[in-house]
Amino acid sequence: MVINWYGEGCFKVQTSGLILLTDPFESSIGLTPPRGKTEVILKTLTSWPMKEEITDSQLIQGAGEYEVQGIKIRGFSLPKESSEKFFKTAYKVIAEEMALGFLGHLSEELPPEANQNLKDADLLFLPAGGKPFIDQEKAAKIIKQLSPKIVVASFFKTPGLKRTSSDWKGLAEEMDQKPEVMEHLTVKKKELKEQKGTKLVVLRI
Repeated sequence: MVINWYGEGCFKVQTSGLILLTDPFESSIGLTPPRGKTEVILKTLTSWPMKEEITDSQLIQGAGEYEVQGIKIRGFSLPKESSEKFFKTAYKVIAEEMALGFLGHLSEELPPEANQNLKDADLLFLPAGGKPFIDQEKAAKIIKQLSPKIVVASFFKTPGLKRTSSDWKGLAEEMDQKPEVMEHLTVKKKELKEQKGTKLVVLRI
């Protein structure tokens, strides 16, 4: 499995079966969107009422159970963070015998159902830059509760993009570790089994 980050909450996950993309954005925000064919798109933040989107990919948004070409996906609603204008969703994805947790635009602690189901996540993707998303102290608390093998940072301040969030260093301090900064993440189930503790990974755009 190979994982690339394009900024914000946008990750491309290349598995042996398909390519999954999370929270794609428009190029107008100052970042370059990913190119190429994508079989599945996950959206953790959806406008309400939902707008019809024309795409060749299977679009998944909202709570429920899904399966695409052997990849199992389960969505968990975040009702406390949703409103009449939008709703938020966290996801658990099973691919290549690994569990991936996508917390998307999370700004509060996880509801019980999502928390319980993500306790076996091997990789956890969560906002690392603090407000307007979950603050770094609470993020570290979630990481401790779920004990993933790898935490992948999202939604932190990046060059050329004006945001109110800070960088990932506060989360690293809360976790009491130095993260691995890399261009992309390549991960295999066998390697995760041999790893001890939780590792923080920061990907470059």
